[in-house]
Amino acid sequence: MEVLGPKGPVNRFGGTDMLTWARHQLGVAYDIVDNPGGGLGFAIQTIGQVKTGLREQGGDRYAGVVAVLEDAEDHAVHRRFEPTRELVRRALDQLPRS
Repeated sequence: MEVLGPKGPVNRFGGTDMLTWARHQLGVAYDIVDNPGGGLGFAIQTIGQVKTGLREQGGDRYAGVVAVLEDAEDHAVHRRFEPTRELVRRALDQLPRS
């Protein structure tokens, strides 16, 4: 027996594959990390969600990208925006194209 949620099976990545989702999310985080009015909080949350998704779904395959995102998240928490952007860009460059 397959147990489904109240709305059926959940597609965690919004109807797309994980790498496309991760690239899109990181692009948004890159763009808004220093925006006033919640951009920083959303960017930190987004970086963390992508990091967790890659770790859970990709295992060791994305360990390098996960490490870069951990550093990016730390820089963002400490409001170091340029290093955050550099690290997000590096993570995007390391992600394979889907």
